[in-house]
Amino acid sequence: MNTPIIWNPQSQTLDDFKKQHPVDKILDKYDELLEEVFLIRNPKYKMDKNYGEPLERFAAEQLAAADREKSGVWWYFPWNKLLAHYLPDAMHQEVRTARNKNIITKDEQEKFYNFKVGVAGLSIGSHAAATIPLMGGGRVLKLADPDNVSASNLNRMRYDFTVLGMSKCDLATQFAYQMNPYAEICAYPDGITNENIEDFFLKGGKIDILVEEMDNLELKIKIRLKAKELGIPVIMATDNGDNVIIDIERYDLDKNIEIFNGAAGHLTVEEFQKIPPQEIPRLATKLAGPNLVVPRMLDSLLEVGRTLYSWPQLGDAATLSGVVLAYLVKRIALGDKTATGKLEVNLDAIFDPEYFSDKIVSERDAHRKKFMQIIGLINK
Repeated sequence: MNTPIIWNPQSQTLDDFKKQHPVDKILDKYDELLEEVFLIRNPKYKMDKNYGEPLERFAAEQLAAADREKSGVWWYFPWNKLLAHYLPDAMHQEVRTARNKNIITKDEQEKFYNFKVGVAGLSIGSHAAATIPLMGGGRVLKLADPDNVSASNLNRMRYDFTVLGMSKCDLATQFAYQMNPYAEICAYPDGITNENIEDFFLKGGKIDILVEEMDNLELKIKIRLKAKELGIPVIMATDNGDNVIIDIERYDLDKNIEIFNGAAGHLTVEEFQKIPPQEIPRLATKLAGPNLVVPRMLDSLLEVGRTLYSWPQLGDAATLSGVVLAYLVKRIALGDKTATGKLEVNLDAIFDPEYFSDKIVSERDAHRKKFMQIIGLINK
């Protein structure tokens, strides 16, 4: 079960609750939480530590006639048998976003928080699914992935070996709930399917943005076509060595743009299904953006199925992908102008002093040209 449960001490004793739900640990930092809210609302005490008496008055006002144990909300998380004492919803959001101000203003925070986000694919997508709530977004989250964590995933996902074999969808859902149990999370542990794709987009209200990070090319096409039909923007991050390639498709602004911003032409699911298997690598390369892919990645792609089991991915690029995706979700939620198309976030271009030298640029261009000749994207 991946939905937290409320223990209400006003109607049930703790012993009775434990008979229904095994509790291994109780986390109760309610006094410290109230003190932090007090200091957030009274910043003058940042430099004056003599606030014992006003803090007591504040705590008494918050508790009012209620018993301390009966204040706030007790959330029980079945997956780890933890019972934790949280502040009430509004106060919880206040304290966990206090350090965002005023990089994110109060009004902006509310818009970001209520922007409904769907994340399909929870390898790279797991970083977005964590960073968006971390920044105070994601009151409504749709999370989809059919896979379990494997050992080779752990070079780029923020988990350790104790979660091997666990559902990626479950892990992302559990993390988001523990950060904000007041969130509304719809989990799709079977991933996106023909049966649930409509539900993913529309259940509980239409999502406002789709973060698409699935491996299955047919599903990537299908989910974009649905987003286009519904006028929902799509963003996708592709790790690229230590860097990230970002696709931004603003179907909310223009339903007439082609999927993948035209990188594959006018492509339908039916047309994709007719493509011979040997042509799929060429299509995947087109979608990734061969003019942006770093040379070592290109070399590695040619070795997949020969000396490499799969394409390489790094933890720094996966983490950076989550940062960029969360940034874009916030920016689009706030109505800020946002570039569209295929863009890159390139750390090499920033930190390698020779990256733009004539010699390195020429070598990089030659490398890419050779790769595209090998896979048949251009003539030799």
